[in-house]
Amino acid sequence: MASIPNPYLPQIGTVVKVIQETSNIKSLQVVLNDQERMNSFRFEPGQVAQLSVFGVGEATFVINSPPTRTEHLQFSVMRAGEVTARIHQLKEGDPIGVRGPLGNWFPYEEMKGKDILFIGGGIGMAPLRTLLLFMLDNRSDYGKITLLYGARTPDDLCYKEELQQWGQRDDMELILTVDREFPGWEKKVGLVPNVLRELAPSPKDKVAITCGPPIMIRFTLQALAELGFGDEQVVTTLERRMKCGVGLCGRCNIGTKYVCADGPVFTLAQLKELPPEL
Repeated sequence: MASIPNPYLPQIGTVVKVIQETSNIKSLQVVLNDQERMNSFRFEPGQVAQLSVFGVGEATFVINSPPTRTEHLQFSVMRAGEVTARIHQLKEGDPIGVRGPLGNWFPYEEMKGKDILFIGGGIGMAPLRTLLLFMLDNRSDYGKITLLYGARTPDDLCYKEELQQWGQRDDMELILTVDREFPGWEKKVGLVPNVLRELAPSPKDKVAITCGPPIMIRFTLQALAELGFGDEQVVTTLERRMKCGVGLCGRCNIGTKYVCADGPVFTLAQLKELPPEL
């Protein structure tokens, strides 16, 4: 992977497209202004970058476009604070800083030949999207691909056009759920961990990757354990704790680990080695 000379210095990019995913989530497609740097920008599925709104601040987001598709970099942003609110105000043609790639990535090489179970909730679909698209672009390397994705309501599901496309593919299985009954909703109803228990997937030769709200992840991990998934078969992310992105500020320190440098991707076995503060 190519790296920028100064890890503190954002590269200047331009927002080329803004997609309103939900009422409080937008996806921004960004192209670096320096074409040579754009062409040489290399990252792995699951890595993150810092987005800078000049004069306001920066925040960490997963690069949720896959490295197999290099025409732009995509970031999905939930409006939750000052920086994210300002990012939501950006329009096509506006400048933005990009500092990255940072962190580790999903161990996709170790997953080759195995069945893949994606389990996502809400904005947690963002990191799953990059790995899912990467695997679909390298489809012959992986076994059965299943995506279980849920949100509070149908309106809170991200990537609606892609969900429709994925549901029509014959080389993956898509299960959508919402937390409670909703007018016109004909798919599953129930919290993601409960639907997972209902589906009862076999853990044989399978890797489960889960991202979503902390409470969803907590109960999803419990459900996977009940279904017989081993700690090395379960992968998740902790990028919500990052600040500087290079392991110096200490905000993401957990025991001997820095989420920004040693994460954001961890197996459940690795998480169990961290202090209980998590």
